[in-house]
Amino acid sequence: MSTRQLPPEAFAIERPRLDRFGVTEAIRMVTITIVVGGCVGRRLAGHTVGLLTGRGRATLREALAEGITDAFELLGPMFVKLGQLIASSAGAFPKELSDACLRCLDDVRAFPAARARRIIEADLGRPIGEIFAEFDDKPLSAASVAQVHACVLADGREAVVKVQRPAIARRMIVDLRTALVLAKLLERRSDVARIANAVGVVRDLYEVTVAELNFLVEADNQSRIGADLRAFGDNAGVVVPEVYWENCGRRTLCMQRLRGVPLDRFEAVRAAHDDPEMLIRQLVKVWLEGVTVHGRFHGDVHAGNLWMLDDGRVAMLDFGIVGTMSPPWRALVRAMFYASAFDGDFTPVATALRELDLFAEQSTDDVAIGAQLAIVLGPILAGELAQLDMKMITSGLLDFGKDRGIAGPEQLILMGKQLGYFERYAVALAPDWRIGRDLYLLRNIFPEQVAARTAELGIRLPADRRSA
Repeated sequence: MSTRQLPPEAFAIERPRLDRFGVTEAIRMVTITIVVGGCVGRRLAGHTVGLLTGRGRATLREALAEGITDAFELLGPMFVKLGQLIASSAGAFPKELSDACLRCLDDVRAFPAARARRIIEADLGRPIGEIFAEFDDKPLSAASVAQVHACVLADGREAVVKVQRPAIARRMIVDLRTALVLAKLLERRSDVARIANAVGVVRDLYEVTVAELNFLVEADNQSRIGADLRAFGDNAGVVVPEVYWENCGRRTLCMQRLRGVPLDRFEAVRAAHDDPEMLIRQLVKVWLEGVTVHGRFHGDVHAGNLWMLDDGRVAMLDFGIVGTMSPPWRALVRAMFYASAFDGDFTPVATALRELDLFAEQSTDDVAIGAQLAIVLGPILAGELAQLDMKMITSGLLDFGKDRGIAGPEQLILMGKQLGYFERYAVALAPDWRIGRDLYLLRNIFPEQVAARTAELGIRLPADRRSA
């Protein structure tokens, strides 16, 4: 089966009203208030005892952040996902809270295998014995929305199946409605909440969640990005698992099984791979081609979704969050990297911004704006990825736009979040690598210019060891 054999309505995204609030939501709000208050109170009490005994090391802000994260973990999947969003948006939240929420990226409690089996059978309309030759009841991992089980297909191929948590859609929508009301209340009473755009965070989380709850949409994203990756002949060192469409449904996603370790197990990666910097370069190259050429990119590249495989390749997993770039946005990002790598002229970046109708003042001179962009972005893109300050980049883009009447650049912000993840891996595995000056990343984006520059410099770009 392929996407072409499924009716369009199979990929429809259900969008329950977010602004609805009833008895269920009111009860949930009381629960949330009690849990958050209890968790924060416990951490603050521990902080006070630590100060009195001289054994405390955490600051008051760290204690508050840990208490909030404790509450997220107790409150369940939607709040774990909120914690993941905060952890992946370090520039938009206090550092103490972003750091504490890294815990939300870990596995959560699994649900019983018997329920997973029933969900698969109901979703695919067949007994589990007809679907798989083998099915492992012990999950390989468990996350906020689903858990993953190992299995063997009827033809003997090893696979994994991602199974949606029972009744998760209803639970998450109730929590999102409640969180929206709480966010509005917080924004009225807290400058921090207004600056962090608490209401906007909940609305963004709603958009992500409703899309993630249809696994056929994720399977389609995964298949398309896999095809994009193979469009060029030099990306064989990066892999996206093949989707087994005959065993996929709205709550079930079956795919090729891969074996390896998460990319942030840095000691294991360095011990097993003779050139860990190349792993990062290959990943960013493929990801950047998605942003600038194909218009579709992985939007959640935390380490659990990036693995170094046993055979030395690197894999991208979990396509529940995928960013899209329209042609004008692609042109903008290409202009940014072209200026950084080739001529230092950011005037085309200003022109691209104007073509996106993002300037309120139409009379502004593109050359002058380009010169100002060069000051903001030039040193950042030309520097080492390990030294990138993503808070500075995000703040710089937002401040630049705010001063000139530019509407919120959501695509750039999502892209910036992923660069923040890559930054973390580069600190450990590629500390001297300069992203904006690496011609290897750009050879499929600007093939003629890269060929000319490499000839001029007398250098050869890395060959893909898997494509020889």
